[in-house]
Amino acid sequence: MTSVSALTVADVAELAARRVPGDVLDFVNGGSGDESTQAANRAALDAVRLVPRVLAGAREPDTSGELVRSAVGLPLAVAPMAYQRLLHPDGELAAARAARAVGAPFVISTLSSCSIEEIAAVGGTVWFQLYWLRDRDAVLDLVRRAEAAGCEALVVTVDVPRMGRRLRDVRNGFGLPPHVRAVNLGPAPETSAHRRQEGRSAVATHTAEAFDPALGWDDLAWLRARTDLPLLVKGVLDPRDAVRAVDAGADGVIVSNHGGRQFSAAVASVTALPRVLDAVGGRCSVLLDSGVRTGTDVLRALALGADGALCGRPLLWGLALDGEAGALRVLELLRDELREALLLAGCPDLAAARELETVTV
Repeated sequence: MTSVSALTVADVAELAARRVPGDVLDFVNGGSGDESTQAANRAALDAVRLVPRVLAGAREPDTSGELVRSAVGLPLAVAPMAYQRLLHPDGELAAARAARAVGAPFVISTLSSCSIEEIAAVGGTVWFQLYWLRDRDAVLDLVRRAEAAGCEALVVTVDVPRMGRRLRDVRNGFGLPPHVRAVNLGPAPETSAHRRQEGRSAVATHTAEAFDPALGWDDLAWLRARTDLPLLVKGVLDPRDAVRAVDAGADGVIVSNHGGRQFSAAVASVTALPRVLDAVGGRCSVLLDSGVRTGTDVLRALALGADGALCGRPLLWGLALDGEAGALRVLELLRDELREALLLAGCPDLAAARELETVTV
């Protein structure tokens, strides 16, 4: 069966699970600790109910707009995700082509298995996600490469001082296969991420070696002074941190608990969203990440006041199922669901969506 058989993102997940080795599927789907934050994300999104309007007088809603100065066909970006060649030989290149086809920004991960330059050459709108490395010169080199490649924004992930304890990976002794590596971090054919050990995650070992756990506000200010690209801070849940990010020069914040893969007792992202929006008071863009699985979830984010949303794991399921066609199928499903949700909620465009009333049950 191919992606054409899938009528929902959940269908894609079910079909993909039949094609992916168990340890890779666990790496993609797993969360930290007891994985309760993942469950909280889904429950909190489902609890947001929308109050539809009527007699809107529009035959086909317009989903186009702008996200952080980038013109988009959807108020949705593909979240940064590492090592996509685990799921398909074309990896990030296939996913980026799918994003280009629907007009969604594709966020390149620092830990991507294809280079910044290769992915950017696909075309469309690309942003670059930055993990803070122990070597500051290496950080600046990544930024300069992203600028030269044409990336339209930088996304600094701030909620990974170290990788959360993902028990599925620990139990599997998960490590990367030889053909998959973080190519943006250098030419080494093998790193600690490839060295499997019983009872340990090799990927977690590698990131502990590479990432600087002492990332602070001064580092963000240092980065702001060295690039003119729009700067988004990803991993914000506390409104006080959102305000500090804006004060440090951030153009946007991404309200995110890393898809439940970091702090296992974190608040659901959509629960944190309204307080963050109130705190920043329109001074920056605000996007929602973590748990987005349907076009209606995107509408929920808009109705609560966000500028848009990010979607992650479903693209990996699509890649595993059918490469570029599978990733495109996921984005088309989300786009079509959003269009239908807008129509049924009486919203001719995204501005009207942000005027919807919400009720939390």
